[in-house]
Amino acid sequence: MRRRAPRPLSAALAGLTDQLAPRTTLGDVQRIWPSIVGPVVAKEATPTTERGGSLTIACRSSVWAQELDLMAPELVERLNAQLGEGRITALRCVASPPRSWAASDAP
Repeated sequence: MRRRAPRPLSAALAGLTDQLAPRTTLGDVQRIWPSIVGPVVAKEATPTTERGGSLTIACRSSVWAQELDLMAPELVERLNAQLGEGRITALRCVASPPRSWAASDAP
């Protein structure tokens, strides 16, 4: 009997992740964010909250927050093209450096 090669776990997890993800505007934005902004920006900025169409983006530095503020009209347009018109009305970009939970940071 010939043994089949192992299949990638990523295919099974992708389907499961999609089923478990919350069906909210924020969840939808978080799923498509890397494809909207690209991998470099996605590494530096993350959608964290959404309220009434206003999406808050936490950026690793104030420079990134300012850059995304300048790009906001284009990003809102791209997001709405993927999500459906009018779901996102504004971006609020804030500088929020990443927290480190490493043991070396403990008092």
